[in-house]
Amino acid sequence: MQVDVTTLSNKNVGKLELPDAIYGLPIRSDLLQRAVRWQLAKRQSGNHKTLSVTEIRGTTAKPWNQKGSGKARAGSVRSTQFRGGAVAHGPVVRSHSFKLPKKVRQLALKTALSSKKSDGNLYVIENLTLDKPSTGSLVASFKTLGWSSVLIVQGNDLDKNFSYSIRNIPRADVISVNGINVYDILRKDVLVLTREAAEILEERLK
Repeated sequence: MQVDVTTLSNKNVGKLELPDAIYGLPIRSDLLQRAVRWQLAKRQSGNHKTLSVTEIRGTTAKPWNQKGSGKARAGSVRSTQFRGGAVAHGPVVRSHSFKLPKKVRQLALKTALSSKKSDGNLYVIENLTLDKPSTGSLVASFKTLGWSSVLIVQGNDLDKNFSYSIRNIPRADVISVNGINVYDILRKDVLVLTREAAEILEERLK
């Protein structure tokens, strides 16, 4: 399939052939859900923790006699039923990440790209280099192109002036092609690839 290649000034400068094997796949929501869950699970710090009986400071003496008091037997004031005691089956420090096969991750990325293409929200731009940082001019360009919620994927190296200009624009992000992922693609309405990024993705995913 062919797509138009434009510029920031919304001028058509040619066409680019996109392979159907990457941008023309059927949309499988189950693959997208698995990939997003895998990404978000890896992001969790897992440092939440409660104190166990052995970690709480307090006396080790038996609070009252086993029999004769009329109260239920108790062996420690640090037990879970007492105020200031331990938490039963509380969370411990652990990793929330899990494994996802590489082929599944790769297919999920292709599916995310295909979903943007099928929705008409995939654009290819010639390059994203600016002579100097200018958030105002970039906002004007996005308005002309009709982009509000947008993820822009550049090549291996980000243009410094472009990165400075876009970081103050809400709902607009820029990443290198090395950091492209399913979650970031789906959370934005529009996906923009530079010509270089599209060629790198084709080489990587073919």
